[in-house]
Amino acid sequence: MASNTSKKGELHRQRDEKRPHAHVRHIRISPRKARLIIDQVRGKDLDAALAILRLTPHAASPVLYKLIESAAANAENNLEMDRKGLYIAEIYANPGPTIKRFKPRARGSASQILRRTSHFSVVLDER
Repeated sequence: MASNTSKKGELHRQRDEKRPHAHVRHIRISPRKARLIIDQVRGKDLDAALAILRLTPHAASPVLYKLIESAAANAENNLEMDRKGLYIAEIYANPGPTIKRFKPRARGSASQILRRTSHFSVVLDER
């Protein structure tokens, strides 16, 4: 069992080394709200996705724009890929740690406030 798992991990690492990627962690945006923007750019060409993010008035847009730019720079500088042929193969928002705060309520009680964080990942590929 363990040998098969290690083989799978090795195959994933070999495949991922060939595709440019970037990650950002602990962003103070709810993953549910960020997925609304992420779904608009998934599968799009690099320039089209960046144009969508530049013109979208959402809190996650500048973070995702910078993340995709970073992945594109990784593709150009590290893997010597052409920027014009790149598209967003994978992009997702996973939940990060939740910051818990309390708000005073009526009659001496308190309510919990959950401040959610996100981890964003993007993988580019050539068409």
